[in-house]
Amino acid sequence: MNKKLIHKWIMYHEIHNRRREGYRAAQISRDLGLDKRTVRKYLSMSEEEYLDFIHSQMNREKMLDPYEEFIKTRLESCQDASTAQVHDWLKEHYYDFIEVNEKTVFNFVLYIRNKYGIPKPFNHRDFSRVDELPYGKQIQADFGEYNMTTDEGRRKKIYFFCMVLSCSRQKFVWFSEHPFTTLFQRNNYTSYIYQISTELD
Repeated sequence: MNKKLIHKWIMYHEIHNRRREGYRAAQISRDLGLDKRTVRKYLSMSEEEYLDFIHSQMNREKMLDPYEEFIKTRLESCQDASTAQVHDWLKEHYYDFIEVNEKTVFNFVLYIRNKYGIPKPFNHRDFSRVDELPYGKQIQADFGEYNMTTDEGRRKKIYFFCMVLSCSRQKFVWFSEHPFTTLFQRNNYTSYIYQISTELD
């Protein structure tokens, strides 16, 4: 019996123990942080019925099951991939990919990691506080990309550059249809950033 099943089994018995002690469903709900409807449903089940119920819940088909092998292969080749990255890979690789929220993808990625033993590595980073600099002398900057939908309903990758001025906290973002390559940065980036930071501060 795995840990998740044990936890559910303990929760079921905690609910019934409180009922035997005279607690009402609303009190049990507050004590255990459960919805009142869930408490009432569990109270109406015998042990055999509850065991059948949790087994059916744990074995039911998952929405992202058709993509299991693809996600497994990607995680094996890139173990530190985030949920957002996996979500982007699915949308890029499957043009008919279903619409799901980030939480669904997160839960399924976690399920795949646990099932196939693909832990996410912890990367330790050394850091220290930097001295506060005058206005116009320090920024935080980063690059990113995002798959957006055009007016025609097609997916298009957009690249962006974000900047936050450290003192004033004013923000700037620059979108581009083309990647921010080294050549692009050398020709445009340095002079443009200097111009923007001077104007904002």
